[in-house]
Amino acid sequence: MQCPKCHQPRQAQRPDCPHCGIYFSKYAQFLERQAAAAQAVIDGTADNESGVSRLWRYLLTPPDAGSGLWYGRAALWVLFVLWGGHFILQDIPSLAAAPSFLHNVDLVFHEAGHVLFGVFGSFIGSLGGSLGQLLMPLICAIALLRQRDTFGASLCLWWVGQNCLDIAPYMADARAGQLPLLGGNFGHSAPYGFHDWEYLLSETGLLAHDQGLALLCLNLGRLLMLLGLIWAGYLLWRSRPQLSHATD
Repeated sequence: MQCPKCHQPRQAQRPDCPHCGIYFSKYAQFLERQAAAAQAVIDGTADNESGVSRLWRYLLTPPDAGSGLWYGRAALWVLFVLWGGHFILQDIPSLAAAPSFLHNVDLVFHEAGHVLFGVFGSFIGSLGGSLGQLLMPLICAIALLRQRDTFGASLCLWWVGQNCLDIAPYMADARAGQLPLLGGNFGHSAPYGFHDWEYLLSETGLLAHDQGLALLCLNLGRLLMLLGLIWAGYLLWRSRPQLSHATD
């Protein structure tokens, strides 16, 4: 027989695994509790618990983690902490001057948003670019949550925040029109409506507040990135004991 966690051969009569250190009886109980809790959330059968409480408990339940997978997630978390710190410490001019390669990834969903929301008119079509950037990581997060991958969903929240940081410089550029736009144009020389945020803020009478709104978007993005990292770090901390004695 094999160990249910590390899949190494079990030794007869031993209550624990000599390779990963789990106790088989405790690990079996842990898996039963985890499966029951997750199923209760899905079925809505948790007793005396509100829907919000069930959702909160589900979001804070770590996904299954063998030792190799856990260390891989931990390494990924460290990478996102360092990468996120690089983003968070930048101000709007810095983000505008040196966009990361993620800007090109976000741009794909930005343009797709224009196409998808363009059927609802000029205003929603212009807003659709930024909506597309924000909706894509949210869609990914929902898909991962349906697979009970809360860790992956937490990194998608980080991505939502990064998209806010990607949007903020263009929001701040609404009046100045100095940033390059797709196709080689600039806001100050492009036809009215070509610069999304110049058009959106002009149409809503908020053009004079472009700097304040951009700062709000920037700080919202920073907050979401931090929340995503804290969520991911908590899930790693919760799942760490599974690698030793399979207790929660």
